[in-house]
Amino acid sequence: MRIVMVGTGYVGLVSGACFADFGHDVTCVDKDAGKIAALLKGEIPIFEPGLDALVEKNARNGRLVFTTDLSSAVSRAEVVFIAVGTPSRRGDGHADLSYVYDATREIARNLTGYAVVVTKSTVPVGTGDEIERILREERPDLEVSVASNPEFLREGAAIPDFKRPDRIVVGCEDERAKEVMAEVYRPLYLNQAPLVFTRRRTSELIKYAANAFLATKIGFINEIADLCEATGANVQEVARGIGLDNRIGSKFLHAGPGYGGSCFPKDTLALIRTANDVGAPLSIVEAVVNANDKRKRAMARRVVAACGGDVRGKTIAILGLTFKPNTDDMREAPSIAIIQALQDAGAKIRAYDPEGSEQAKTMLAHVEYAANAYACLEGADAACLVTEWDEFRALDLDRVKALLASPVLV
Repeated sequence: MRIVMVGTGYVGLVSGACFADFGHDVTCVDKDAGKIAALLKGEIPIFEPGLDALVEKNARNGRLVFTTDLSSAVSRAEVVFIAVGTPSRRGDGHADLSYVYDATREIARNLTGYAVVVTKSTVPVGTGDEIERILREERPDLEVSVASNPEFLREGAAIPDFKRPDRIVVGCEDERAKEVMAEVYRPLYLNQAPLVFTRRRTSELIKYAANAFLATKIGFINEIADLCEATGANVQEVARGIGLDNRIGSKFLHAGPGYGGSCFPKDTLALIRTANDVGAPLSIVEAVVNANDKRKRAMARRVVAACGGDVRGKTIAILGLTFKPNTDDMREAPSIAIIQALQDAGAKIRAYDPEGSEQAKTMLAHVEYAANAYACLEGADAACLVTEWDEFRALDLDRVKALLASPVLV
């Protein structure tokens, strides 16, 4: 099928490359000429394991094309995915849908025949209705369907998640769109991936509900970790003990400095705002957001306490900056709040991350960046392990102790 992906961010680029690998003809469109020029040269703007090879293979085979020319791409499309950003709107936490609606208007002006316009971006309930209204308003002559197809990709494992998904959710309002979307995902039938068809609004809410539930599991185990410390219990063993219950499951029960990234923070806020707007407040999700914000701030206080209550003039080595391993994504990373709080307390920061240092430099000031973990640790008054990159699992602790000015590891 002829597929157009509008937006070459994380979701658009991964989805486009995977659809091309299924055998579809995919054109990825972006207004950022610099990004498209880099992609045409084989330079991938994000770190995602396996993505560079997948893009190179399908571009070489002619199934994956990059362009800034939306007009020519959309004119031939059978399916157009909208995969642009929906960041939190400044001031109120609602999802900013301006990029989605701008893309919709441009798509409408350039379609020449029947197509299914699909929201891949995470959007609040009812966004598909507004997209359809805009399409009808811009092109009353056009035959078009609007569908919702949320992504459920974990950064660091996006390609296997796309190719071997737990489920594929599609929300649509007519049979023709359903048939087209079934054809888009036909290559996954061999894997027997459940294809769940719903109404459009239900599909939109499934994405938010899924992220809010996973965020709740993280918030829950972090509060249990505090209780374990106060009572002498072991949170890892508690997590294993409850995670073996099939009704609960073991995933997202790893205590840490709080969730971050591109999805959970903005999606939980957007869901809360939507719920309040319709008079159905989500008190559990509100509590999770508040607890997560407090969790990040509390981590810096733990470092200060481990350093004897004062870090003024001391050098703190930060191991891991990204919000999770196997990504270069720094959005809402707990390390940002931790570093800024330590700097406010007078500490000097030296940091190392296998992939995230370049992004971190645009977000954090007055931080020294090291070339590797041991260089980061040398002479520091304390080490703080923030992100659980695999390479930190095998650190030589005798060498770590020898390098540190004080044997303090948080």
